Amino acid sequence: MSQSVADSRRSARTDQIRQRLIEFHKVRKQGMFGVAEILGLSVSVLLLVLMIVSYLYFLVPANSRLATAQRERDRLQTLLRTSKDVMRKGEDTQATVERITGSMEEFESHRLAEHSQGRMDLYDELNDLIRKNGLRNTSGPTYTALEPLGSKNAKKGSSTKWQSVYPGIAVALTVEGQYPNLRHFMRDIETSKQFILINGVELERATQANAPLSADGTAGARGSLVSLRLDLATYFQRSANEGSTVDAEQK
Repeated sequence: MSQSVADSRRSARTDQIRQRLIEFHKVRKQGMFGVAEILGLSVSVLLLVLMIVSYLYFLVPANSRLATAQRERDRLQTLLRTSKDVMRKGEDTQATVERITGSMEEFESHRLAEHSQGRMDLYDELNDLIRKNGLRNTSGPTYTALEPLGSKNAKKGSSTKWQSVYPGIAVALTVEGQYPNLRHFMRDIETSKQFILINGVELERATQANAPLSADGTAGARGSLVSLRLDLATYFQRSANEGSTVDAEQK
């Protein structure tokens, strides 16, 4: 009985193995892919194609447009900064011009004297300073009128190098005296209420036999005398006609 049962089980297993071998041979004959596999592969290929087409058709142009827009944004920002710099420089230049113009008007109206009055004040000022410092006038003062630059009345000569946009007078004089007195004389000129410029200075030992009186009224020793030659210039306010003529010719 047991022998019969064992034979039946072996026979059943043998049939199962044979059936599996038959199914395996059938699959080998039909090919590696079945209908389901082919369908799944087709869907996968279709999705891959759609993804590639979407990348090439949508993403690449979008990236290109984005890069172009960023470059345009950078260009416009640079142009905006440049425009702001130009505008700021223009405002700074305008403020500078207005400040210089105001300073010149302030200088001309408060520092320079009127022509006729300033000329007489200059004569009196120089004579007073020479006497005050105990000096002896050995040459000059010689006065040369300085016409404004561009003026029709301007003359050519050595004094033209002291010309400016303002009318003025060039002064040349030589005085003798003690060196400390000469120093005080120059200091008084520089601090004078008159607008006087010292353009040239020459110092040398005096050779005159007659010594001038010093500031305290005593005669100075001949060997200690110094001769001082000065080239001075002073300027006056421009008249309305002179100012308009000079400005027009300069333009």
